[in-house]
Amino acid sequence: MNGTLVSDLRQSLNFTDAKGIVIPVVILAIMAMLVIPLPSVALDILFTFNIMAGLVIVMISINVHKPLEFSSFPLVLLLATVLRLSLNVASTRVVLIRGHEGPDAAGNVIASFGEFVIAGNYVVGFIIFIILMIINFIVVTKGAGRTSEVIARFTLDALPGKQMAIDADLNAGIIDQEIALRRREEVAQESDFFGSMDGASKFVRGDAIAGLLILAINILGGLIVGTTQHELGFEDAAQIYTLLTIGDGLVAQIPSLLLSLSTAIIVTRVTTSEPTTNQAGSQLANPNALKITSIILLILGVIPGMPHLMFIIAGLGLAIFAFFTDRKNEFLSNVKLDQAEAESEKDEIELDWEDIEHVDQISLEIGYGLIPLVSEQDGGVLLSRVRGIRKKLSAELGFLIQPIRIRDNLNLEPMNYNILLKGAVRGTGKLELGRDLAINPGDITTSLEGTPTKEPAFGLDAYWIDQSQSDEAKMLGYTIVDNATVIATHLNALLRTNSSDLLGHDETREILDKVATRSPKLIEDLVPDKLSISTVMQVLKNILFESISIRDIHTILDTLLTESSKTQNADELTELVRPKLGHLMLQQIVDLGDTLNVITLDPKLEQMLIASITQSAKVGEVLIEPNLAEGLLDSVKKEKDEAENQGFPAVIVVAPPIRPWLAKMIKQRFSDITILSYTEIPEDQKIKVFARIGISEGTNEESQQ
Repeated sequence: MNGTLVSDLRQSLNFTDAKGIVIPVVILAIMAMLVIPLPSVALDILFTFNIMAGLVIVMISINVHKPLEFSSFPLVLLLATVLRLSLNVASTRVVLIRGHEGPDAAGNVIASFGEFVIAGNYVVGFIIFIILMIINFIVVTKGAGRTSEVIARFTLDALPGKQMAIDADLNAGIIDQEIALRRREEVAQESDFFGSMDGASKFVRGDAIAGLLILAINILGGLIVGTTQHELGFEDAAQIYTLLTIGDGLVAQIPSLLLSLSTAIIVTRVTTSEPTTNQAGSQLANPNALKITSIILLILGVIPGMPHLMFIIAGLGLAIFAFFTDRKNEFLSNVKLDQAEAESEKDEIELDWEDIEHVDQISLEIGYGLIPLVSEQDGGVLLSRVRGIRKKLSAELGFLIQPIRIRDNLNLEPMNYNILLKGAVRGTGKLELGRDLAINPGDITTSLEGTPTKEPAFGLDAYWIDQSQSDEAKMLGYTIVDNATVIATHLNALLRTNSSDLLGHDETREILDKVATRSPKLIEDLVPDKLSISTVMQVLKNILFESISIRDIHTILDTLLTESSKTQNADELTELVRPKLGHLMLQQIVDLGDTLNVITLDPKLEQMLIASITQSAKVGEVLIEPNLAEGLLDSVKKEKDEAENQGFPAVIVVAPPIRPWLAKMIKQRFSDITILSYTEIPEDQKIKVFARIGISEGTNEESQQ
């Protein structure tokens, strides 16, 4: 039984992490020192350990490359401070109880420090101790505390920009999810660290104040105890207890000064790839500064009344050091130049496609004033809105929209933004942060108190108003949107309008691969035996160009397989596919069961256009009189406006031969007009001819089909 118990105990001890019990042991030791009297030998050991710990912490602070490498410093600082104060309590107990026995009563460490500093004069010792306290409290501690406060505030202010940079790199594909997660953790740790350092500096300040109070209490208490309880004379009591108090204070204040110095080093250093010693050494060894200083010292050395020998020796020594430093720097510069030339030659040889930065398919550039819209920590919702737009458009259009990269652009005005497609600016706008945009739907005549502007997505009249006016504007019929919604709406409209530009070979291949998982035979027979991927892609782009979804991809590919024997031309194949998508196209225009109001062409005009297109098939170009084309476009605009005034979309129905040409011409000027052929309207769809465009004036007639 006992053997089993011992075995279990050994096994437990073997798997115990020794590092994990250090902090609990330190805390228990602190509590013990506060309540249990310690012998003088234990005090010597603990004071020596305290000084050693202070030196170790200073050396670590000097040699770290960046503050986060010593992220446990605030906790270490707290424990070291409390440990030192508990030693003060323990030593005070021994000094007051056994101080009458002589200078060695509180241990050799306290006695040695007291004798060394006082040197037979306790008044001098007291003054020196006070000076050390002033240096620690007023200079080091106060400066470190102020620096910690400023750094904590600046780190917190920079947090949104750093997180946005990470998101931008992730969206651009520069980093993966794992690296982004690690960088986010580093940013969070940096913020937490400097926030903790701001609080830890208060411990150091309180420690310095406590040292002064403990000094006064020890001296006063020692005088009272020595003169009243041990019948010592005032001078003897003052000498004994002042020596012990000063020794105790020095032994405690040296580690305190080291901790204050460590705090100052941590918070004042600049993050670089080299330790503080190397960083400072390389910067202080400036040959020009050293030469000028040596000259000044030599001049001072020859001035009458000055210590000639010391200044001349110092000046000559500094001049020699400057000479060798200059030669060393010259040598290193030549080495770096040779390395740079070698690297340049190497770059010329090893230059490849990875060195060329490709443009993003979709990107959003914002001015620095709009960064809060992106930072989710500050309540920004733009990122989630953009993700929602991408998801929605991908579902509606029928293919996966590429990630949208968001980045700041310092060349932009603070409140401006640009929307770029394939590196080109396709949309721009200006926001007013903290205000809402009140959009006039078109039929409101009442103006608002605000800044007049144009809604960027559709060019509607609008006002920038204070958020307190939003309720009033809603009652008047205005549509109220926030800044993030303005950008999101603009982005959605622009991507929807230019959806054909977003479809490339990669997206087409992904579509075909997805269909192949359900209908492998269809894809096997179609690509590449019947049609190339490029032809399929062009057909899909043609469909998207007229704002038609390609969600019904199976029908599209099935039709292409059937019609591929007739033609290989992408435009002709598109016109053969469109009638199969009739219901899908009308679904975007009119509700099920409602009558479709359409605009038609006068038969004479239609026959004229058919003849021109038939003739153009021989010459390869559509030939039409410029005045006729301009008059046709004017008539289209007139009927379009009339249709919108009556509350339904503009739909033009024409003969199949002229539909592609007419659609291309009209889409160049009007993006919100749908052009259909007679064959694309399902037989069960009720239609009404709203208007008819003639040859000359575009006369209107109403008739029932």
